[in-house]
Amino acid sequence: MKRSYAAAAGVAVVATLALAGCSGGGDEAAAPEESGPITLSLSGWSLDTTPEFQALADAFHEENPDITVEVKGYDAAEYNTLLTADLAAGAGPDIITQKEVKFVPTFVEGGQLLDVSDVELPDGISGAASYEVDGTAYAVPYRNDSWVLYYNKALFDEAGVEYPDGSWTWDDYADAAAELNSGLAGAGSAAKAAYLHNWQSTVQGFANAQSDGDILEGDYGYMAPFYENVLALQDAGDQVDFNTAKANQLTYQGEFGKQNAAMLPMGTWFVATLIAQQASGDADDFEWGIAPIPQADSETAGLDNTPVTFGDPTGFGINAAIDEGKVAAAKKFLAFAAGEEGAQILAEIGITPALLTDAVVETYFSVDGAPTDDLSAFAYSTHEVHPENPTSNKAAAIQGILGDMHTAIMSGSASVSDAIAEAEDRVANEVGLD
Repeated sequence: MKRSYAAAAGVAVVATLALAGCSGGGDEAAAPEESGPITLSLSGWSLDTTPEFQALADAFHEENPDITVEVKGYDAAEYNTLLTADLAAGAGPDIITQKEVKFVPTFVEGGQLLDVSDVELPDGISGAASYEVDGTAYAVPYRNDSWVLYYNKALFDEAGVEYPDGSWTWDDYADAAAELNSGLAGAGSAAKAAYLHNWQSTVQGFANAQSDGDILEGDYGYMAPFYENVLALQDAGDQVDFNTAKANQLTYQGEFGKQNAAMLPMGTWFVATLIAQQASGDADDFEWGIAPIPQADSETAGLDNTPVTFGDPTGFGINAAIDEGKVAAAKKFLAFAAGEEGAQILAEIGITPALLTDAVVETYFSVDGAPTDDLSAFAYSTHEVHPENPTSNKAAAIQGILGDMHTAIMSGSASVSDAIAEAEDRVANEVGLD
């Protein structure tokens, strides 16, 4: 079956996506093929600690001996800047990894991405719609992390608090945090109930997803209740306050891994990191699990429902300046990475693929050190994922303004209402909305 697209902003990994925008044969059939071996270049970053690029390249070459994929590493912090410079100089890679969805329109407007609407994708893949611009697909997703709740079973036991059961709302989360803080203090532990990292997405991502918010609309009042909830947790001392976390440069890996916090809202990418850090000794040895992220209300909470969360995909696109003789091979790699084989390879190294079949989930949780309980498997595989960033050339500028709003609120330099009002004014005046 050809590429599937989601009509709505959110993509449910447990639902069948609606089919739209298909094209048969297309560029792949028309593109001339090189005779003999083909070498494709692929952009990546932090290659020593991000094994997914080489793992996919090696597995694809094993299946296609005449096609070699060479990974070109970039500095992770400057990835888009350095990649853009290479593309402008005509030295860009054949296959371009899309690190951040919000920059996809920039590449498209620059004429730097090939139309890949004809690349075949499996049913149920998540994140495909994020790579559409005006109905045309310019990349395919191969991984799609989502946000879940990590919890330390040992600290819950020490505090005498029951583990998450998959039915929590944010109010339940706050109640559990109060119980945990009290119980841990009573047991003589210095650990906090929770750690909330300082990124704006730790509040705004959930507000957008669970309130069906759209940052392109310019109205951010729906974020207020989410900020009021986290400020209450901070004021109660149930989590480290924002200013302390920033001043001390606290990391979520350290706070959870060293058992300074019993709960951590974080993306599924942390599973692989935590497993590796426990194996190396960089994190303490303790039993942990993941649960669905708390919900805004009970309608989406519970094991009989589909929890709503957020997360942007990571995808592969093709350089529009690629040698025409390499196009078919490049599209073949994209289909491989996004398909079942690519998903299995990623799951084997603890990476969350965009395709989550039962077999892929089983592979993921068979990794040594991964949690084995049913709730962890449910949280990982059953959710409706809304994109963190809309595919728009205005997203980056708006997110910058909303980042300032986040800092103002969390640091206490402005009230929730005043900070939101200022952000709305800035978006209207500095970005402009249609």
